[in-house]
Amino acid sequence: MTECFDLDSWCNWHLQRVEAALDTWVSVDAASDLEHSAPADLMVAMRYAVLDGGKRLRPLLVLAAFEAVDSGLESDYLPEEERDDEVARRGAPDFFASGEVPDQVALRAACAVELIHAYSLVHDDMPCMDNDVLRRGKATVHVQFGSASALLAGDALQALAFELLTPDSPVVSACRQARLCRLLARAAGCAGMAGGQAIDLASVGRPLNEQQLREMHQLKTGALLQASVMMGAACGDTTRQARQALQAYGAAIGLAFQVVDDILDVTADSATLGKTAGKDQAQDKPTYVSLMGLARANAYAQTLYQQALMALAGSGLSDTRALQGLASVVVQRSC
Repeated sequence: MTECFDLDSWCNWHLQRVEAALDTWVSVDAASDLEHSAPADLMVAMRYAVLDGGKRLRPLLVLAAFEAVDSGLESDYLPEEERDDEVARRGAPDFFASGEVPDQVALRAACAVELIHAYSLVHDDMPCMDNDVLRRGKATVHVQFGSASALLAGDALQALAFELLTPDSPVVSACRQARLCRLLARAAGCAGMAGGQAIDLASVGRPLNEQQLREMHQLKTGALLQASVMMGAACGDTTRQARQALQAYGAAIGLAFQVVDDILDVTADSATLGKTAGKDQAQDKPTYVSLMGLARANAYAQTLYQQALMALAGSGLSDTRALQGLASVVVQRSC
């Protein structure tokens, strides 16, 4: 693709779509048939946790990956006479089921990932875990609503994520529902984010080597970012090689995100970050900065960025500009 790509305009357009969808879907009138107001109060806490804040990187990755696979293969990827055979050998694309709406499939997947991310932050901030008081520039959910309400809000957001992926209407086929639910569940569970958080809690005050630190963050942070990319790919259809390239891209930016997070924890202030700066050092948690030093950690983030771009270059996909731009955002961000 030779046309100029405006990442800011692309992000702004999709952020508006995601915000509008979240505002609609995280607004169930839970108390409509009940005399008790507690379910409606719970929805207030859920909306507080999700709306009006956050970078929305994960939903943007879903939408960018979907657009990449929807763009098809590069016209010069293979000689025309070889292309059909090669596509078949690497895994022929599935056709969309009758009634499926690809853009809506991707938007639902994008919002589902964000709900899982939001629930994880609500629980991560609670006194039994990181005990933080600031998130996205405002008081954390347990500070605002109490620990019990925060716990339930996180639980409800997690459930709502899977409800979004399994609508009654044919907008998402049953086969695609199952595929998306499996990707998200695995990334969020014991083999992903929750497992990484368990390692994180068990590692306070303990030295980790580079491999141990990488394994922890591949689960805690990287798994959901990688799943965002793969869910976007699963919203469309492409070759096996493209999926493998996107998986490698997701792994690289997932780890790069955490490396930069560790850097910002010691170089930025709380007002800029929207969360408590210096928290990892104060809690004696192992980080890339404490292990490598600031200069090496910065260099490692750049190495991971280059790995992400190389993966995209080998995908054979026609248009990966949004994914390239988001990789740059991950390593160049200041909050």
